[in-house]
Amino acid sequence: MPSLFVHVRRLSTLGIAATLFPALTVFGPAGQAAAEVQVLHDISRSTATRATCAPDSTPETGLQGDVPAADRDNGRSTQGYTCNITRVGSYGGYGGGVVSAAFDTCAYIGSFVPGSFNGPAVGVQVLDIADPANPVLAGALTEPAMLAGTWESLKVNTTRKLLVATGAPLMTGAGLMSVYDISDCRHPRLLNPGPGSTLSIPLPITAHEGGFSPDGNTYWSSGVAPGLVSAIDLSDPAQPKVIWQGLPGPSMHGMGFSPDGNRLYLANSMGGVTIMDISAVQRRETDPAVPILSETTWTDGWATQHTVPVTYGGTPYLFAPDEAGSGGVKLIDISDETRPRVVNSIKLEINLPENLASALASSMGRSIFSYDPHYCTADRPADPTALACGWFGSGIRVFDVRDPFQVREIGYYNPPARKNEADQLVNSAHKTMAVLGAPILGANALMQAITNVFDSGQVHNPRSGEFVFGDMSSDWCTSPPHWRGNQLWVSCNDNTYSTLALAPAVYTPPSNQQTTIGS
Repeated sequence: MPSLFVHVRRLSTLGIAATLFPALTVFGPAGQAAAEVQVLHDISRSTATRATCAPDSTPETGLQGDVPAADRDNGRSTQGYTCNITRVGSYGGYGGGVVSAAFDTCAYIGSFVPGSFNGPAVGVQVLDIADPANPVLAGALTEPAMLAGTWESLKVNTTRKLLVATGAPLMTGAGLMSVYDISDCRHPRLLNPGPGSTLSIPLPITAHEGGFSPDGNTYWSSGVAPGLVSAIDLSDPAQPKVIWQGLPGPSMHGMGFSPDGNRLYLANSMGGVTIMDISAVQRRETDPAVPILSETTWTDGWATQHTVPVTYGGTPYLFAPDEAGSGGVKLIDISDETRPRVVNSIKLEINLPENLASALASSMGRSIFSYDPHYCTADRPADPTALACGWFGSGIRVFDVRDPFQVREIGYYNPPARKNEADQLVNSAHKTMAVLGAPILGANALMQAITNVFDSGQVHNPRSGEFVFGDMSSDWCTSPPHWRGNQLWVSCNDNTYSTLALAPAVYTPPSNQQTTIGS
């Protein structure tokens, strides 16, 4: 368990005009005590123990999580890397957007502008996976929100069998949201043909990320610029209605919820987690107050993506992946909601400060991201046995988390780079963002490392000058993996969809297995 230096300061008053969004709540001293902000400065230098790969694996050739420059240049990365995981089926398609979703025997492939409205894969693609070895295209969802690009908002609530997404064309959007009944998963039925689903009746929301409260009666939408968070009542899915809005910070990201729906664990795009008391919204109070209970930020990683609430022996924790800055996946003890504690981090070898020069060398020419986690899912909410994460550049990574303080990797699948098929990938966020080839989102980690452990000699190789027009030499796996017994149903940016199987020798599904994403 790493020791952490905690610096505490007071949250300054946030004064925001509420003219644009009528339900806006302003956070500050008026009627609410200002929450403390914890700033954590320590950098974790521990990694998950390497997996021991079975003889039939095709393992990585370098550091854990790395796709070496040599493999990118000589074509080795187009074969992919596997360890205790096999691919049993796939749908090549035209790219997997940013975040996709799954329900019953179907997968819903997130859409990404401009391919979402102009090309061979218009809107959100619906895949029939009744035969996991042979997924087939069953249809497409083409309402305005689906055409506008769903970014990280495409989510399912299994309790009410609802699928929701908001439209976010260029990282952020406003006004568009579609709600579907997916009782028949292959044929989603639009429930809100009016508000949010047509350009003429927009909802007063910003869009980028979103998620359901556990009961499915509220969908929460968050923006990244600005960080407006909106609670949308779906008690009547035909009439979605904003019932609360707030600005907990300048740029907010994904989220997780307590099982009773009374707490929102909101990821901070600057790096950190904000815990909010949303019980008044859950109770449907008129003009609900939503106090901030705590704000925890850190310098080891940033762009915190979302939170996965779990318990160990009854004690509540969060898994929180950092999308940038080599922060890995943090384990946060939230038994004291006012003073959360980061008690462990899950990193790969390529994320360590002493290896960031190697990470820069191999990721140059690929895109703005280096090697960082994006979305993770536990295999059950109470005492999870495994955590599966989609990782930029490093594929699907699976960890044994029965003891969350002694995490070990049990398998990985880094899909074959579709380097020579870039023209087909009209719905790949990776392809679009690879226009800029330098991994600038890892710059803060590099600056932290450069003062003591950075070896500039490792940086120089034939890829060093590739600042623009990335070569697609490794895939991005950014969607939450979906647990199905020994299988994982996954979507990656370039390799649209894959059915993966974990070797029985490394994973035994618990009897109460449940894909746990947090929202």
